[in-house]
Amino acid sequence: MELIERSFDSMRYRVRMSEAVQESLLDFGDEAVPGAVRPERLPLRSGAWIDVQRGWLGGSAPLFARLAEAVPWRAERRRMYDRTVDVPRLLCFYGEGAPLPDPALEACREVLNAHYAGELGESFVTAGLCFYRDGRDSVAWHGDTIGRSATEDTMVAILSLGEARPLLLRPRRGGGETLRYVLGHGDLFVMGGSCQRTWEHAVPKSARPTGPRISVQFRPRGVR
Repeated sequence: MELIERSFDSMRYRVRMSEAVQESLLDFGDEAVPGAVRPERLPLRSGAWIDVQRGWLGGSAPLFARLAEAVPWRAERRRMYDRTVDVPRLLCFYGEGAPLPDPALEACREVLNAHYAGELGESFVTAGLCFYRDGRDSVAWHGDTIGRSATEDTMVAILSLGEARPLLLRPRRGGGETLRYVLGHGDLFVMGGSCQRTWEHAVPKSARPTGPRISVQFRPRGVR
C-alpha cells in the first residue's frame, strides 16, 4: 500500500510516496509510453460523444509516482453559497506554452494532437492536473464550460493514472441514464462534440478505502 506524507506550506502540498500505487498488469514497465490512439467511440444525445481506450499509456505507474512527487500541487478554497470551502482535491494547471512536468505528458499530447487535430480543428495546448488523494476527494457534477466551450463544440482528453475511480456522465437536462466508467492505470477518456455543454461529469466520493489517482486533462485554447 502507498504511504503519502503531506506537508502544508503557503497553500501548497508536496506529496511523497514511499511506494507507488498498486499496479495493474498494464502498468508494468519503467517507461511511460503512449500507444496508438484506437478508442471505442460511443455517440451520446445532443451531438455529444465519448472515446474510451483502456491502458493507452503503458508503464503508467512510474509516471504516477513522478508526478505525485514533482508537480507543485496546490490546495484551493472556493466560495460556495454563503461560505468558503476546501476544494476536495489538489490542483495544478499548465497554460499554453508552459512546459509540462514530465516528458511522458508531452509525448501523450503529441500523439493525441496527431490523432484528433484534424477532427478538432486545432491542438490541445493546456493541461490541468487533479490529485485525488483518497476516496474523500472528488469533483461535483459539472461541464468544462468556462470559455468558448459554453457555446462551441470542443474536446477534452483525460488521461487517468493510479487507482481506478468511477467517472460518471449524465445529460445536463436530465431524462437519461447515468453512465459509469471506472478509469485508471493509463486509461484514455475523451469527451467531444457538445459533451461539455449538454452533459455533466463527476468523480464521486467513495466510502471504501481508495488509493490515490491523478487525472490529466488536455484541452484546446480557451476551454476550462
